Amino acid sequence: MAEEIQVKKEDELTLSLPRERGLASSNMYLFQEFWCPSIVMKDVNIFQKQFQAKDSDIIVASFPKSGTTWLKAIAFAIVNRQCFSIDNHPLLTSNPHQLVPFITFMHPADSHFPTTEPRLFGTHIPFPSLSKSIIESNCKIIYICRNPFDTFISAWNYFNKIKQHSLSVLTMEEAFEMYCNGIIEFGPWWSHMLGYWKESIVRPNKILILKYEDLKENVNLYVKRVAEFLDFPFTQEEESNGVIESIIRLCSFEKMKDLEVNKSGISCKIFENKHFFRKAEIGDWVNYFSPSMTEKLSKIMEEKLSGSGLSFEIMHP
Repeated sequence: MAEEIQVKKEDELTLSLPRERGLASSNMYLFQEFWCPSIVMKDVNIFQKQFQAKDSDIIVASFPKSGTTWLKAIAFAIVNRQCFSIDNHPLLTSNPHQLVPFITFMHPADSHFPTTEPRLFGTHIPFPSLSKSIIESNCKIIYICRNPFDTFISAWNYFNKIKQHSLSVLTMEEAFEMYCNGIIEFGPWWSHMLGYWKESIVRPNKILILKYEDLKENVNLYVKRVAEFLDFPFTQEEESNGVIESIIRLCSFEKMKDLEVNKSGISCKIFENKHFFRKAEIGDWVNYFSPSMTEKLSKIMEEKLSGSGLSFEIMHP
């Protein structure tokens, strides 16, 4: 009976929230100041109330289409490098989203719930809406963000592939207007990035911010930085033996895209792995944006990120 009352309360709450169509979902609700897809509303509620973080936990956080898959692979490979050889590695037969599951799809009763420590989880949930135990514990959060131009193009391409069949395909112009207004799964994108960014300034030992572009430009440096931040630093011997380079090769876009599991497998019960690997390029947005779109998004970035210290170098054509 108590459970039925709780479900009724949650349904009433959902119905009272502002609602919009998403890029991939028919309904998103403005929940705790972010656009939550209806299919994860219940899971987010359960996660916030029940998830108990451990100080040894590692959370890979991101706004969708910012380099999540890549960072999950890197984090998993760093933390588990003593357990597996490169030639017989779980990343060769499992998608990174299976090895570092999304926290909202995981409940302790789930057979795939990580039990060995450190536990690795992923999330797209904004920082203020994480469970209280994550915010208050000493668990580590690595957050990856990407320039909003490329993020939009990647999101538009991806969400059109995974959208509900009953939904009409959004034109790029329609999707762009929604994106500029912050109406996108787990958006607004600016408040998502700023939430983690501001907290990383206050608690640099808890949150490490990475930019996708920096990781692409100097992957060796940032793999070392992630390892140090997670308290799994590479030894001098490991560096001399090329361990860092072997992890970089294992987790590379080219290597992962070519694996059989990432051509035909499924993660999170519903997502086809092949859709997680498109181009992984910096600056692909120039092939899509009109001058007016470029001007509009540049102004929004300037307005929303001004004074925060967070900025992105955008190479204009």
